[in-house]
Amino acid sequence: MSRNKLDSLKIKIRRLVFRLKNDVFVAENTALILAVGFCLVLTFNSINAMSRNWSLMEKLGEDKRKLQLLSIEIDTLGLENDYYRTDEYQELAARKLAGKQLPGEHMVYLPQNSDYAKKKHTEATAVKTEKELSNFRKWLKFLFPNT
Repeated sequence: MSRNKLDSLKIKIRRLVFRLKNDVFVAENTALILAVGFCLVLTFNSINAMSRNWSLMEKLGEDKRKLQLLSIEIDTLGLENDYYRTDEYQELAARKLAGKQLPGEHMVYLPQNSDYAKKKHTEATAVKTEKELSNFRKWLKFLFPNT
């Protein structure tokens, strides 16, 4: 670079520094820049705190739901234990496991359903669905039940 260009560059840099010192970084502008920076930091920290509180509230709600579920399970197990202590359950368990019977009772063994019985049941449900009324007829029957 030539000497003139170097000198003109130095002059431009000095002018820029002078302007920054005297126009931009004066007391009022410095206070304004610090206030804006403080507000940005405060806003960022507030948003972070709200986000953290939100996630903690969600976790707390989830833990409360788990606690309710566990307490319901505990109550259910307690009721099952109470049922297992009853005479009714004791008798049913003895009948099932030991083949115990009351006097005068007889065991009846039924055969498995035949193919005809299974087919008849499926045909009955198929016929029932075909005979269903249309939506319009159902409304008429609902609105005018005596006709």
